[in-house]
Amino acid sequence: MTNIAIFVSGSGTNCENIIRHFTDSKNVKIALVLSNRSDAYALVRAEKYNIPTVILPKTDFYKEDQLLGLMQTYAIDFIVLAGFLLMIPDFLIHAYNRRMVNLHPALLPKFGGKGMYGHHVHEAVKAAGETETGMTVHWVSSICDGGEIIAQYRTPINPEDTPDDIAAKEHILEQKYFPKVIEQVLQSLNSPT
Repeated sequence: MTNIAIFVSGSGTNCENIIRHFTDSKNVKIALVLSNRSDAYALVRAEKYNIPTVILPKTDFYKEDQLLGLMQTYAIDFIVLAGFLLMIPDFLIHAYNRRMVNLHPALLPKFGGKGMYGHHVHEAVKAAGETETGMTVHWVSSICDGGEIIAQYRTPINPEDTPDDIAAKEHILEQKYFPKVIEQVLQSLNSPT
């Protein structure tokens, strides 16, 4: 059994989608949903499925003993960042090397890096006059949005699309593909070499 922790900061639509995807899995268990914000609606979504939740404010998130201890308490094997807005500390990146993935709402390497999250990304895509957007799943590294790309999915956008329209099109990709990519990554990690 692979125990997953999902890290979230916001509403948690992807978090809930991942929980639902693995609900009947015999190989994967969502063991923890962690947020840096007590008002993250993702926590409500997780509790609806009886998933343990923890609020770890920014000040505590960067304490190595506290965060790694929490991962140990829940026997976490793999971490999924699903709209988590804090930079990941190096000690966690080293502890979960190639066992921590992030979803970015654009086609990296474009529109990534510090400050490029949520609506900021979709506004930048619009301002650049792009003809397509998409989602990127990548390994977490010490460079913000700079880890090796695992998968990308694209969708066309029109000149008349607003940032909200772009966000809606990209979100459809997240809902369709993110849980499947996680499952494929876990299968490749657990398959005999």
